[in-house]
Amino acid sequence: MPWAAARQTDKFEKIFVSNTSIIIWAVVIGAAFAYLWWQGQLARLTVYVQETREELKKCSWPTWDELKGSTVLIAISIALLGLFTVVVDLIFQYIFYTLF
Repeated sequence: MPWAAARQTDKFEKIFVSNTSIIIWAVVIGAAFAYLWWQGQLARLTVYVQETREELKKCSWPTWDELKGSTVLIAISIALLGLFTVVVDLIFQYIFYTLF
């Protein structure tokens, strides 16, 4: 049964390649993280995230009813623009087919 042994070898190679890829990526990501930490970039990122959260607390967010109203208005606007585009396209199609 040589084909059974070949299938086992294929499975082993797939698992080995898969695990090796995961290990390589883990080392690369770990090295990048260590480099950024050493350079002080992670501290800067932490400060940036904290400042962003503080600024977002100052924003006035829409209420649920305002959000629903805006969403309906946008959907209607998109539908009207699409309808306008179709009508203009049909007009141009009619004009060009009758002239040429």
